[in-house]
Amino acid sequence: MLRIKLVRSLIGNTPRNRKTVAALGLRRMHQVVYQEDNATIRGMVHKVKHMLTVDEVDASEAAPKVKSPTRKSEPKPKAQPKPKAQAEPKAEPKAEGPKPKATPKAKPKAQGPKPKAKPEETKK
Repeated sequence: MLRIKLVRSLIGNTPRNRKTVAALGLRRMHQVVYQEDNATIRGMVHKVKHMLTVDEVDASEAAPKVKSPTRKSEPKPKAQPKPKAQAEPKAEPKAEGPKPKATPKAKPKAQGPKPKAKPEETKK
């Protein structure tokens, strides 16, 4: 068995390296996983050896894999239709008279520079 520990951050590494570390079962810093000692795992470890520490341990030393207790999800019952209550009479709209029509607001004209007044010519 191999005891593999992630000691360097995945930040700044290539997506391929990140996927390799994830495939080894490592998710966060200083997490330890135990993997079988075979060529596949050794090859993966070799690709990302700069981020890991690896020790060979006996199978008896390896920590048993304990899953965190999770809730057993029960199948959700199908939504039963709610019984329809007796229809209440609809309230009649109030007679307020015709509504005033909304008048569109006039857009202000663009204020550009005013044309310069021509100087008047004096007659001689």
